[in-house]
Amino acid sequence: MNPGMLYALCAYVAWGSFPIYFKSLHDIAPLEILLHRMVWALGFLLIVLAVRRQWAWLGTVLRQPKVLAGFTASALLLSTNWFVYIWAVNHDRIIDASLGYFMTPLVNVLLGFLVLGERLRRLQWAAVLVAALGVAWLTWENGHLPWIGLILGLTFGTYGLLRKTAKLGALEGLSLETLLLFPLAVLALAVMAWNGSNSFIHAPATSQWLLVAAGPITAIPLLLFATAARRIPLSTLGLLQYITPTLQLLVGVWLYHEPFSSARLVGFAAIWIALGLYSADGLWQNYRQPAADTQK
Repeated sequence: MNPGMLYALCAYVAWGSFPIYFKSLHDIAPLEILLHRMVWALGFLLIVLAVRRQWAWLGTVLRQPKVLAGFTASALLLSTNWFVYIWAVNHDRIIDASLGYFMTPLVNVLLGFLVLGERLRRLQWAAVLVAALGVAWLTWENGHLPWIGLILGLTFGTYGLLRKTAKLGALEGLSLETLLLFPLAVLALAVMAWNGSNSFIHAPATSQWLLVAAGPITAIPLLLFATAARRIPLSTLGLLQYITPTLQLLVGVWLYHEPFSSARLVGFAAIWIALGLYSADGLWQNYRQPAADTQK
């Protein structure tokens, strides 16, 4: 097996298993989990940067206000995505959360059209249309928009758009984002401790260690993903990404017994068909490109 495939599989399986981790912290408020995730992720990333002696980028970035502004925006999007996801998991909405990550590739396509001016091919338009029909069905069936999935898909898709145009790699970018969020997180935790509402202080040792583990749990899959992205084709990476929401869906249905009616399945099936069209288009384009190069 190409080592890049193994790195990608490990990253996607880790992300797909996140509901189990956050469920184990159900006695901690989602906002506090988010704050600890920011703090301990930065601590772990600083250790990684120290080991790799990868500091030169920091001095350059701190002198570039536009870069800092861009990463401030991406940090806010990332923290919003994290918070909604943690809230959804701990309020028995894992299936709704998985929908957001099924929708993310289609959100990326739509953002590319709206923001970057990219032209969509016919199959891509068909995928977006079918996905929109799926969302409309879920809205009609539930009586409201599938807001958890939409927020997660839009925040992560927009985050990906900002990171696509950013100058920093995965490790440096995440380090800068957590560095920007760190002061707010520490201040909020200090206020909670002052008011006696900081659950970490009174939580069992197991929960305390699980919160501290948020650092490596956040950073390691991302580093594996970044390594995989350099070793395997983007098309392969794109197909493997469906492992994460699929695992989340299975965890929600089989492990935590969240309701998944046949009517709800119809909406998800529309999203899956849209993803099939999107993937088929990507595979066809990858097939045509080498053939075109050979004919030149």
